[in-house]
Amino acid sequence: MIKINGENKDLNNLNLMEYLKSCGYKIEVVAVELNGNIVKKADYVNTTLHDGDVVEIVSFVGGG
Repeated sequence: MIKINGENKDLNNLNLMEYLKSCGYKIEVVAVELNGNIVKKADYVNTTLHDGDVVEIVSFVGGG
């Protein structure tokens, strides 16, 4: 199981970019933390999620 934003999900060996796109995230306005480390956008496509990973995804919203 992988914990994403506090929810357990069965997504072993899924590419991070594929996951974000499948959930409708706009890559330009998200930040991803994997096991306590920020993942660079350029690395999303090369990052595979594994059993036990903890992921936090934050979307930025403009406004004032």
